[in-house]
Amino acid sequence: MAQTTDYQVLLVEDEPATRQRLAEAVARHPQLSIVAAVGNVAEARTVLARTRPDVLLTDIGLPDGDGTEIIAELGRLGYETEAMVITVFGDERHVIRAVEAGATGYLLKDDRPEAITDAIMELLAGGSPMSASIARYLLRRLQPPKTEALESAQAELQLSQREQEVLRQIAKGFSYAEISDLLNVSTHTVASHLKSIYRKIGVHSRGEAVFEATQLGLI
Repeated sequence: MAQTTDYQVLLVEDEPATRQRLAEAVARHPQLSIVAAVGNVAEARTVLARTRPDVLLTDIGLPDGDGTEIIAELGRLGYETEAMVITVFGDERHVIRAVEAGATGYLLKDDRPEAITDAIMELLAGGSPMSASIARYLLRRLQPPKTEALESAQAELQLSQREQEVLRQIAKGFSYAEISDLLNVSTHTVASHLKSIYRKIGVHSRGEAVFEATQLGLI
């Protein structure tokens, strides 16, 4: 009986619950296994010193640096490891920096676990999986700027000061409970503000909200 190929994945994610969720999703796939699940740049470099994973799945913002440092490390080591970013950051600075470092995939954390493993397999097959909003951004980047339309969109949104505060904290990756503590409001109030933000910006997820707000110069 033919054996299926087992691809090894190095996961780098500093938030323990998210790291566990992603590791479990990868481990459930019949052709994927987790070689290591670590929480910072230093630990990732230690793993890379002793093994060559097939795929690097990394967050951007890490306690001791940036996920793009790990992606660049793959190139310095001469590894053929495929690199994919999974993060809440969908703004120009993070996307372009990751691509320039060598990332060939870019997902936002709103994607379902099944979508993440599908994206890994697509990456291994030679594709460049990206969240829809990231792909849309890259297409927009090739188009001429629309300054007047941008200013008009900003004026029409009219986010309240508290909504802008919630949006900024969401962009930093904070949870409802953390934002609740920071702003001294209930988690229900945070959820209500976020629902209003979604409606005004015309999105349906945290990642898309951060992406669109960044494009509009709101954060």
